Amino acid sequence: MKEKEKEKEKEKERKAWRPLTANCCSVEEQTVFRNFSRCRPSRSDLSKNIGPLPSFRRLSFSDLSRSSSTSRINEDLAQSFGSDLYDFQLSELRAITHNFSSNFLLGEGGFGRVHKGYIDDNLRQGLKPQPVAVKLLDIEGLQGHREWLAEVIFLGQLRHQNLVKLIGYCCEDEERLLVYEFMPRGSLENHLFKRMSVSLPWGTRLKIATGAAKGLAFLHGAEKPVIYRDFKTSNILLDSDFNAKLSDFGLAKMGPEGSNTHVTTRVMGTYGYAAPEYVSTGHLTTRSDIYSFGVVLLELLTGRRAMDKTRLKSEQNLVDWAKPYLSSSRRLRCIMDPRLAGQYSVKGAKEMALLALQCVSLNPKDRPRMPAIIETLQGLQQLRDMAATCGQWPQSSPKPSAQNAALSSAKREKRRQS
Repeated sequence: MKEKEKEKEKEKERKAWRPLTANCCSVEEQTVFRNFSRCRPSRSDLSKNIGPLPSFRRLSFSDLSRSSSTSRINEDLAQSFGSDLYDFQLSELRAITHNFSSNFLLGEGGFGRVHKGYIDDNLRQGLKPQPVAVKLLDIEGLQGHREWLAEVIFLGQLRHQNLVKLIGYCCEDEERLLVYEFMPRGSLENHLFKRMSVSLPWGTRLKIATGAAKGLAFLHGAEKPVIYRDFKTSNILLDSDFNAKLSDFGLAKMGPEGSNTHVTTRVMGTYGYAAPEYVSTGHLTTRSDIYSFGVVLLELLTGRRAMDKTRLKSEQNLVDWAKPYLSSSRRLRCIMDPRLAGQYSVKGAKEMALLALQCVSLNPKDRPRMPAIIETLQGLQQLRDMAATCGQWPQSSPKPSAQNAALSSAKREKRRQS
């Protein structure tokens, strides 16, 4: 009888699910999914106990590709974060979003959908009534479970006024959801590039750039530096006072440790924002984020997207197109966002352009550090000179010569006599 029981146990072990590695590649001893739809576990497998995780308190960010049962994940997260993060039930999130109604849809991307919800004072004890944003991650998408877990771990530990606040999460069967504070002004991308939106004033653009820089500086200056890896206008969210907060940490990465100068990883992010040395080598450093920051500065200056396939081929890549204009005040006028209608500080625009030029330098060592960037941007907020008051740059007309003045006077006299 005992032999039969042992045989059954062995059979269970043989049938235990293991991650598939077909069409995958290995980087840093991790399984990285190129074709997630083929490499992912089935939906039913996600709810099974696949294998024990190490204690969450010892869980490093390099362990994010590992899998476990939903009950074990929730147990580990609760043990690590306690009351700092709420473990929501799927039924609760359905209720506050009216069953994820399309009327409450805030946005949709590669990660999945984001819905607005409202938490009342009856939902959870100690949780104040407030609007929230609920993100449903697409488990079958390219980001999936690993990015969901990365976001919980990063935002569960990192708190700063310029990082969006994670309120809680939901890990139930195959569903993976995140609950954030609601940002009423939406993303910087919407304000810069949506035709229906009111143009951002110059002072507000400076405020947003400074706030985003502080968020990035906090990440780079952490005890264990964090490389954001996806700095772009759509990930900069704005509260009611246009304070900038960084969101979406699914691609964030721990920086190099010890004597290492970089992290070697799979190239991920958004084309047009990613640093060229990272794209070509896979070597990731905090300087990679600074390149992306420079691209966003150019977007704030020009009102153009980092990549725009609708434009002429020579103008599609913002960095390549803008670079020749950035070091000359006279040439800079030609690429300033026309929606500003000339209402900006000439000196401030010049300084921001030079700062952007440093940030997008092809040599990573020539890029400034975040504290220096913040200092420069804060100095620009004190400038009050404006380019023009009528929406156009004033055209300088040549002064009339003495001979022309005499002729004009003679003509006026002749007309009076006639």
